[in-house]
Amino acid sequence: MWLVFIRRDPLTRIVAPLPVPARPDFTALPLGLQEDLAVYCLRLLATHVLIGGATRMGKGSVIWSLLRSLAAGIRSGLVRVWAIDPKGGMELAIGQPLFSRYVDDDWSRMADLLEDAVARMRARQQILRGKVRVHTPTMDEPLIVIVIDEIAALLAYLPDSEIRNRIAHALGLLLSQGAGLGVLVVAATQDPRKEVVSVRDLFPTRIALGLTERGHVDLLLGDGARDRGALADQIPLSGKGVAYVLLDGQPEPARVRFSYIPDDLIRDMAATFPAPPEVQPEPEPIPAPAKPARANGNGRHTYRPTTPRQAAPLLPSSLLNALDLNGNSTTMNGGDPQ
Repeated sequence: MWLVFIRRDPLTRIVAPLPVPARPDFTALPLGLQEDLAVYCLRLLATHVLIGGATRMGKGSVIWSLLRSLAAGIRSGLVRVWAIDPKGGMELAIGQPLFSRYVDDDWSRMADLLEDAVARMRARQQILRGKVRVHTPTMDEPLIVIVIDEIAALLAYLPDSEIRNRIAHALGLLLSQGAGLGVLVVAATQDPRKEVVSVRDLFPTRIALGLTERGHVDLLLGDGARDRGALADQIPLSGKGVAYVLLDGQPEPARVRFSYIPDDLIRDMAATFPAPPEVQPEPEPIPAPAKPARANGNGRHTYRPTTPRQAAPLLPSSLLNALDLNGNSTTMNGGDPQ
């Protein structure tokens, strides 16, 4: 048995921004430090990430640390980040050049963006079906990461019920089918309750920052997470960016601190690693539906060409009989022409 006694908290100091990898490793993206001062790396490939935390507890640190790790891939086009900021751009607008697509001021456009992501996912399904089970990002088929700063605003607080249903439907499809196809969702929320974030259970990877209620810990990380050591409701206000995460192969949640990315550095990242222009695929022409063939009595379809219609006369038959159209000088009964 190996016992580890922590004599002092190694995560009291702010974690400086980590270097930008020359090429992002989607299985190990460096985002912060663990309690043993080892670099915490997030596996983003084939997963969706839900970030939960109270106001001003460091959700932005997680998002910007992730974008910093992806920055080189964003500039090369290997990664396409589509961003939605329902708070009017208060969080994500500062780094807008990093995003291939960005919406912060129109609910309908937010729904359109998510539905476009579903269309991309469907097209990729047609390409990869029967070939591979997990998408490998390439320049032609990049990794698409959809970042949503406050997902509860889209699922619970949006006033237009029709748009809200469109968004919920699109998110359900993306979260249930998009992970293996390289269309990933990274979303943040202040309230992880099921009635607020209805798609919460579709996020395989979850990060719990400082939370306001004891019960929110198990709602976010799973039943029994708090009893196993995830005391996210006890993180002090001075611990912004401190979170509990679940690591592969470890039942106990690990305590990490994400790097803090100041505004000036975000602006520098946006200027240094801008996303290339987004190229929208041209819509394919839809062929006209073929008319079904007629079926005969034995169930077989027999082709019978349609007889061309004769040109209809301009005059009724009663008048045609009264006229001598063929130039005859007499009528049919031998009398004088009318």
